[in-house]
Amino acid sequence: MEHQGRPVAFVTGSSRGIGAGIALEFAKAGYDLALNYVTSEEGALRVRAEAEREGARAVIIRGDISVLSDIDRMFTEFFAAYSHVDVMVNNAGITRFAPFLETTPEQFSELVNTDFRGSFFCAQKAARNMVEKGVRGTIINITSNHQTGCWPRANVYGPVKAALNKFTQNAALELAPHGIRVVSVAPGYTRVREFAPEHSARLEKLYGKLPLHRFCEPWEVGRACVFLAGEGAGYITGTCLVMDGGALLPVVPENTYTE
Repeated sequence: MEHQGRPVAFVTGSSRGIGAGIALEFAKAGYDLALNYVTSEEGALRVRAEAEREGARAVIIRGDISVLSDIDRMFTEFFAAYSHVDVMVNNAGITRFAPFLETTPEQFSELVNTDFRGSFFCAQKAARNMVEKGVRGTIINITSNHQTGCWPRANVYGPVKAALNKFTQNAALELAPHGIRVVSVAPGYTRVREFAPEHSARLEKLYGKLPLHRFCEPWEVGRACVFLAGEGAGYITGTCLVMDGGALLPVVPENTYTE
């Protein structure tokens, strides 16, 4: 039964990691939820149980956003449960790295179809409903600091995230007359799982290179998304919030040499 008066957030890829953190923060903020997963039903059930403890209704929708027919079915199931969507969070994605000279068409298509095309058409489905229902909603695309920075073997992943951020800007422009805002969040170095003790030395070395000397937590991304969807961010659209602990700030310091 739909809770009258409660806003609804649809979060893709929300059975674990950043997506789970986002979904649970929306539950704590008074939203009902749609939780999407592909492989981890156990994770989705766990997130639903936690959301319900916060007083939220949460429906689970399985679907692979890289498959267009799955997107159609996911939204059919969503609108069978809820009459409208207030917040669409396009979080589902995959991370794949390969040297440029060895990247295959299959690897290219897998990344593009999931990390860009899937989010594009989920956003379109949500936006059409918002326009039809007169909802002044928010679409949040989860990108990555790879959209700006360059890492080895990220020749597809980085450009795809940049494309998703550029789409955020274009969609924000077109949807503004309807009162719909579109923003993106670019995490980097986020603790999506517990690290084994044998990795502690390598992690300490990595922490030392990050200006804030730690990884981001999924709940922090979630709170940022809740803020961006709220009234306090009502004048923010078409922009990106980078959450990478300042990882992209250092440069090669050419002005520190001694003669």
